[in-house]
Amino acid sequence: MFSIRGKTATEKIRWGILGTGSIAGKFADGLKVLNDAELLAIGSRSQKSADKFGKERGVPRRYGSYAAMAADPDIQVIYIATPHPMHRENTLLCLNHGKAVLCEKPFAMNTVEAEEMINCARGKKLFLMEAMWTNFFPAMLEAQRLIRKGKIGEVRMVKADFCFRSGVNPEGRLYNPRLGGGALLDIGVYTIAFAQTIIGMEPSSIHSLANMGETHVDEQAAMILGYDSGAMALLTCALRTTTPHQAFIFGTDGWIRVPHPFWQPDSIFLSHDGKEEKELKFERLGNGYSFEAVEVMDCLRKGLPESSIMPLDKSLVVMRIMDRIRAQWELKYPME
Repeated sequence: MFSIRGKTATEKIRWGILGTGSIAGKFADGLKVLNDAELLAIGSRSQKSADKFGKERGVPRRYGSYAAMAADPDIQVIYIATPHPMHRENTLLCLNHGKAVLCEKPFAMNTVEAEEMINCARGKKLFLMEAMWTNFFPAMLEAQRLIRKGKIGEVRMVKADFCFRSGVNPEGRLYNPRLGGGALLDIGVYTIAFAQTIIGMEPSSIHSLANMGETHVDEQAAMILGYDSGAMALLTCALRTTTPHQAFIFGTDGWIRVPHPFWQPDSIFLSHDGKEEKELKFERLGNGYSFEAVEVMDCLRKGLPESSIMPLDKSLVVMRIMDRIRAQWELKYPME
């Protein structure tokens, strides 16, 4: 059986996946390398889509509605892989059927939705976690360990960019405001979550600038987060510009560089005491989505309602930051 952080699996955890898009397929592939995980069911809004996904990946139970899958008594945990605006509704559906939930990022559309999801999970004493997969990579965990050991001194600045160039499709997920389009919620969330993981406190000040495109969503943005400690985070995200997808953590005695792509790192580079960078490499488990699945199953076996790596309060802070940023841009989505 697969084991990580000293934990040995003895019984398979039965998963369901809600949604049949590309991210659902990637997560399904990530489960395949885990001997203690069983992908039991797939749920879609159409039977045809569920059957196609199930046939391609050997999923035995195929549901043509989300509610039907959520009601399956044999499923222990559901991964929600639907578009942003559906996360709240889908999460509440699954929680109300007594299921543990791993919800894809962004956790919700705004803080109000996130609070409702969290309150529901805590009220029912059910496990809930945002699928911020970056946080579970060994390279990311090692970077945090090095910081705790004082290898780069006091953290003073974090930089991260996640920008790519895509064609404009007004009806597509990236550009359609009805689908929560824009760079911030889709990829900017990675840079903000990275900064919050490293700095660990909520920013006291935020300065941001966005370019709003023809569909009235943010096509590129720059953000500066300021903290009471004096630390800063310099973050960029874009749908119309390509950048190196790197992240830096600068301390008083050195730095850590997380190379391309920082949001799924297999290595980090450490420089301290004025020495040249030293690369630290780590083995990837499956396609990388496996790491967060392992954390979920570990928590379920221990009876924990939240992950210590990605606690719900951290997701809530990220949502509050994005709300504050959007307020500066006067960006409000139709469903709000």
